[in-house]
Amino acid sequence: MRFGLTVAGATAAVLALVAGLALLIWSDLDPRERDVVGPILEHEVGVAVGGALLLAALLTFGLAAFLGRYARPATRLAAAARLMAEANREHRAEPEGAPELRGLAEALNALGERHAEARREVERAAARGRAELEEERDRLAAVMSELTRAVVVCNLDGRILLYNEAAADLLGGERAGAVGLGRSLFAVLDRSLVTHALEEVRERSGRDTERPVARFAAPLGEAVLRVELAPVRDREGETSGFVLMAEDVTAAAERSGRRDALLRSLSEGARASVANLRAAAEAMLDWGELDAAQRTRFLEIVREEAVRLSGRVEEGLAASTELVEGQWTLDEMRGADLLAALRRAVARRTGLPVRAEPEPDEELWLAVDSYSLGWALVAAAERLRQEQGVSELELALGRDAQHVHLDLRWPGAHLGPDLQREWEERSLSAGNGGPPFTVREVLSRHGAEAWSTALDDGRALLRVVLPPLAARTLMPSPARGPRPSLGSRPEFYDFDLFERTDEGSPFDDRPLERLTYTVFDTETTGLDPAGGDELVSIGAVRIVNGRVLGGEVFEQLIDPRRSVPEAAVRVHGISRDMLEGQPPVEEVLPRFARFAEDTVLIGHDVAFDLRFFELKEHRTGVRLTQPVLDTLLLDAVANPEHEDHSIEAMAERLGVSVVGRHTALGDALVTAEIFVRLLPLLRAAGIETLRAAREAARRTRAARVSSDLYARR
Repeated sequence: MRFGLTVAGATAAVLALVAGLALLIWSDLDPRERDVVGPILEHEVGVAVGGALLLAALLTFGLAAFLGRYARPATRLAAAARLMAEANREHRAEPEGAPELRGLAEALNALGERHAEARREVERAAARGRAELEEERDRLAAVMSELTRAVVVCNLDGRILLYNEAAADLLGGERAGAVGLGRSLFAVLDRSLVTHALEEVRERSGRDTERPVARFAAPLGEAVLRVELAPVRDREGETSGFVLMAEDVTAAAERSGRRDALLRSLSEGARASVANLRAAAEAMLDWGELDAAQRTRFLEIVREEAVRLSGRVEEGLAASTELVEGQWTLDEMRGADLLAALRRAVARRTGLPVRAEPEPDEELWLAVDSYSLGWALVAAAERLRQEQGVSELELALGRDAQHVHLDLRWPGAHLGPDLQREWEERSLSAGNGGPPFTVREVLSRHGAEAWSTALDDGRALLRVVLPPLAARTLMPSPARGPRPSLGSRPEFYDFDLFERTDEGSPFDDRPLERLTYTVFDTETTGLDPAGGDELVSIGAVRIVNGRVLGGEVFEQLIDPRRSVPEAAVRVHGISRDMLEGQPPVEEVLPRFARFAEDTVLIGHDVAFDLRFFELKEHRTGVRLTQPVLDTLLLDAVANPEHEDHSIEAMAERLGVSVVGRHTALGDALVTAEIFVRLLPLLRAAGIETLRAAREAARRTRAARVSSDLYARR
């Protein structure tokens, strides 16, 4: 268009010049000369017009040659320089056009190489300088990601700037992506509860010498969380955020309720029996001498009430055993470490010498409560010392095909049935502030069996048979869904978010670097959404503070409920067999909408993907209303000199590696990296806010493909 306008303007100028010159000459002629020249001009007007058109054609070809040799190569050199300076320092200009411009391109490439080397040296120096800081951050990320308790750090707006996997599992639950960097904690926890706790710790911080901590219970769906909240202060001592730790206490609350009900049942049930026993005893004392029938009757009452009371106590003990067992936790422990711990416990508490041999298999692991198991063996050792005068013991740990056996051996007779029963019924008070428990309860909690027998060498054996670790059902822990392997530890923190205080402003007026984005892509059965083609996959990744968060992704196959054409399978590799058993679009789109809520959507040629979503609105109830950016249009804004705005061409220009092409998540990751590289180019072009980016994209020639998209959003 610019070329056509230039040619038209130049032609008009030439014609105007010729016409002006003719008028000037004509005005200078006297009447006789005009009479002579006039007929000549009328006869030769065709030649004049032809000459003018020839001149215009020569001018057009000359201008085209000039543009081809000078103007266009110069424009491309400027674009290459911007790419090298802002987005991809490894990019190099293609020498083209006139020899002078070719020389300029070579000089620019040499300068670019020096610039890139200088940048690499600066980065190496910076990397050396921040190595210790990065090590500390990596250590923090490693510790945080492995903690089993949910930990979240937020700024005062409630935006999450640090979290661990336990927090994502506990607080996210069924809401995929509800916990993530830059997301609002108030999307999952009641804002009023957190605000009240934060105000409480702020008020107490002025009075308390110790760091104030607020504790409260918070509902989360059908679960109950125990939450602790502590403030985060900046260098000036001002509160800039808060740390929140949470754990699911639903099961503990249920056990507490059952325990309270059990205590009420015992107290109420025992009251009547105790009253009857007291009445019978007082009657026997007050009435003095009783005849045989009366005495028999009173004794029967005492026996009946004693039996009834004993039964209630036994029932209560049986029920309380389950409650006590529910409070015990079994820890995974290496067999050699368990044997050493048990040997030390028995030797220290009984004073008997204890040998532990042979050394257990290094690969042997168990799930045990070593503390209570140690007290059970201490009880057996004390009984052996008191009853049989045993002066030395031997501990061994081994396994067969199905079981692990813990053996206590001693010289002398083995425990008979009565002694073993007394040992199992012995109440152990470990002195740790907890309720007493019996050896039988310890064995039951471990799923263990015990028996005693005599050995052929004159010694005796007490064997405790334990299940191996692989055969146990361990204490439940939060389920963690599969996470994609992206080559590095997921991003769980971004302390720059402490400065995020503009969340209440409209999307359009905020800087591009300060927005949170969801970059997504889809795979389909074909290219005609209105003609019956369906989605087969959605992949997405989030961008926060200008960083692609490889650990916060959404990836899901979708059952299209139809066949997948062979042509589509050749593109994305998703066959109909792979989609069997996958959720339908009615389940997947609401989950994706929750993942993308409160963010700006980004895609490449995104109108195509959104059309599939729009056609499913009536089936899914999902309508994505947030702003949308298209990297195809943004590249046309940032690099108008280039005509190819495909993902491959953009990635090559911007220095982005293309991995996982034609998979939804792979394309989303590549598109996200492209967008991050486009940001400095847009900023250099004066495009700094979302409003400016959308308006600039709307003015591009390619925007007519997505005109309806920009009209609605």
